[in-house]
Amino acid sequence: MSSNSIVLTTACELAEAIRSRTVSCVEVMESYLDRIDRVNPEINAIVSLRPRDVLLHEARERDRELANAGPRGWMHGFPAAVKDLDPVKGMTWTSGSPIFRNRIAEADSIQVERMRAAGAVFIGKTNTSEFGLGSHAFNPVFGTTRNPYDSSKCAGGSSGGAAAALATRMLPVADGSDHAGSLRNPAAFNNVFGLRPSFGRIPEAGPDLFSATLGVVGPMARTVEDLAMLLSVQAGPDPRAPLSINESATIFSDFAHGMPVQLRNRRIGWLGDLGGHLACEDEVISLCEAGLDVFEQLGVTVEPLKLDFPAEEIWENWLTLRAWIMSVQLGPYYRDPATRALMKPDAIWEVERGLGYSAERVASAITFRTAWFRTMNTWHASYDAVALPSAQVFAFDAGQIWPTRIGGRTMDTYHRWMETVIPGTMSGCPVISVPVGFNRAGLPMGMQLIGRMNDELSCLALARLYDKAMMWTRRCVPPGLDLPAAPSAR
Repeated sequence: MSSNSIVLTTACELAEAIRSRTVSCVEVMESYLDRIDRVNPEINAIVSLRPRDVLLHEARERDRELANAGPRGWMHGFPAAVKDLDPVKGMTWTSGSPIFRNRIAEADSIQVERMRAAGAVFIGKTNTSEFGLGSHAFNPVFGTTRNPYDSSKCAGGSSGGAAAALATRMLPVADGSDHAGSLRNPAAFNNVFGLRPSFGRIPEAGPDLFSATLGVVGPMARTVEDLAMLLSVQAGPDPRAPLSINESATIFSDFAHGMPVQLRNRRIGWLGDLGGHLACEDEVISLCEAGLDVFEQLGVTVEPLKLDFPAEEIWENWLTLRAWIMSVQLGPYYRDPATRALMKPDAIWEVERGLGYSAERVASAITFRTAWFRTMNTWHASYDAVALPSAQVFAFDAGQIWPTRIGGRTMDTYHRWMETVIPGTMSGCPVISVPVGFNRAGLPMGMQLIGRMNDELSCLALARLYDKAMMWTRRCVPPGLDLPAAPSAR
């Protein structure tokens, strides 16, 4: 395989080529490092890149393991870069904050342990927004990640580095995390797939093991099969995470290898712009509706849903929970004047709001979240998925901190322009973002499919059905990157 064909192949195809020794781990590493050298200076998706000689040495070790004992797992020899909110033992772990500019992780997170056990070679980290706050991957430590389809635009966030690295073929697959759309917004902005799994699907060993928090980690990929295979590595119960879902992750690898998923009389409910509640740029809704037309051509019933539920209350109660969580996580740095001076204004705003909330207010927001889940659960009795746009705007200027207006509406917070992701977050259900095409300016958009609780398989099955028809990630590659597009599937 040539260097270019190695980075163009899907992750599933790459894993098979390594396993069969059609290509060596050293050849894979060299090909990806060469692409990073060419592309990353402009895109700035991968940060804290480790020295080439060290990485090639580790790749040679993987080749020796392969010859002597076979592959460790699906990711054997894969170059991997973990989002810089997650620790990788021995590597820089900044969380995009100057407070942690020189922090070195002392241990792997659970998902990183699993990727390492599956054979991944960690080459660096992917860029993120500071503390993961805001859907725009820029920070004062590493700067701004740019959009592969127009480098004057942003890549979204907070998993913007992961999505941009995938789109430019600097990584075969990537991990990310999602509280308020951080696996969905960058997937939409970069024409890739992102899956926010159910809470507990991928275990985390944080300071609070007994609360179903709003943030989760999850996979990103260029194909649905690759997405499922990375999920099969990340997912599965762990005794260190008592709320982790007690179900084997092999269901996802079985799916990736062609296991059929029964979706009889498939149905999608379309929420659109929530009856005008969401401000959306031109073409966002029409692109999503074009995607829904494709689903209908594939035999899926699509019906409009009316939100008989106070949309603004979903937002307001999420704001309460978000600020409360941030005040707990970032409170110690806020209380120290030296570290507070290094925090961005949006982080300080979140902490100060959270510190002012009463226990009664937080409890009320938790109760409201339960009511919203029950509403979503009622819809899921009739629909396999509930659909919303993945973003309300297209990728905006990379130098802009966040969109302050959409159409004639002023955005009253640094994240109001991403309100479309909050119904999925507050439900706790799995959500997949699928590409739905490009606007007249050539910028991508995506659509969320919110599945039933703990039913990632149905989300993946719907996405696979759609992807086989449209092949957006393979047909429409970023311009100017010597990447040939695949032939149209339609």
